Amino acid sequence: MVTHVPAEAPGDERGALLSFIAEQRGGIRRSLLGLTEEQATSRPSASELSLAGLLKHVAEVEQGWIARAEGVPPAVHRDESNWDECFRLVGDETVESQLAYYEEVAAATEAFIRAVPSLDDTFLLPATSWNPKDEQLSMRWLCLHLIRETARHAGHADVIRESLDGATAFELVAKEQGSSWG
Repeated sequence: MVTHVPAEAPGDERGALLSFIAEQRGGIRRSLLGLTEEQATSRPSASELSLAGLLKHVAEVEQGWIARAEGVPPAVHRDESNWDECFRLVGDETVESQLAYYEEVAAATEAFIRAVPSLDDTFLLPATSWNPKDEQLSMRWLCLHLIRETARHAGHADVIRESLDGATAFELVAKEQGSSWG
């Protein structure tokens, strides 16, 4: 844990889940602090991942999950033919535009989760190549999945950023707060 997530108000499970999602989003955003577009799109490790690509991916994935829970199609349809575009900027996409989009997605997630009657409410996730059977998932499961998905990629972002210029997650938190680490 790089930043502290305050305890939820007593009985506010939604608030706790949303706070942990927000904390992991912060790790993704901070990994891009002070970088040029060229640095953000570079791939400094053995992986094909870039920080800009991770940002785009987590925004698309979060939007897609919330759309499915709302019973509407995701904004972007991904399959084998275009999956690679999920991890890289294409066309006129920029880090700035993806950060703005991620903020919109975060606000929509917050509003949706706050509005559902119960975290026990479910939605149907139809069978896909990555989900072999139709499945009913709870809103609680959805929040936990978003925490897991975003945290996984925030860890990737830590490694990529440190590979670029040596900046660690703790240093980036301090930079974001206008102070210095160490």
